[in-house]
Amino acid sequence: MSRGTLIHKVEEKDIAGFVLAGGKSSRMGRDKALLQLKDQSLLQRSVRLVGSTTSANTVVVGARRDGFADCTFVSDDWPENGPLGGITTALRVTSADWNLIVACDMPYLTSAWLEFLIGRARASAADVVLAENNGRLEPLCAMYHKRCEEPLTAALERGMRKVTEVLQTLNLDRIQPAEWRAFDPVGCLFKNVNSPADYEEARRRLG
Repeated sequence: MSRGTLIHKVEEKDIAGFVLAGGKSSRMGRDKALLQLKDQSLLQRSVRLVGSTTSANTVVVGARRDGFADCTFVSDDWPENGPLGGITTALRVTSADWNLIVACDMPYLTSAWLEFLIGRARASAADVVLAENNGRLEPLCAMYHKRCEEPLTAALERGMRKVTEVLQTLNLDRIQPAEWRAFDPVGCLFKNVNSPADYEEARRRLG
């Protein structure tokens, strides 16, 4: 193996991967992380996808589920505080500078998109790298730098709960639709599964 190849492989492992799976699934009426698509659950799908583009040992922020030998579970430091608590927990436990953080209920994400997102972060001086979609940020599939931990923790301590409001205080690299739509031919890339209707749509689209 050449020195160049060795360096490349080391760099591939310097991005930590996290999946958020701590929501109450109130609109779904059952634990949506365990909903099945084809032969795997939403959580399994997310863990494998994130693991394929980052480290082999993906970390799940949320309650432990059975049957997941290929990942580590950590409890949310800020339960009842939504995704912001999960993101902040991930940044506390990580030892990596850049961290891919993805919600478990986004079944349309692809490895090609995540690889693009990771590459964008490697070249960015921002605190967070994420897509902008019709004027809205997509914080639940984004790259977060470790230095975000302190301001996110401070925001939670001040009682802030909405991720997008907190992100406005950080240095953001916003990926515009002209760039990310190349990875989204059917217009579903950032769509999540919140309700039974969303689940049935995902089953139709993804088999």
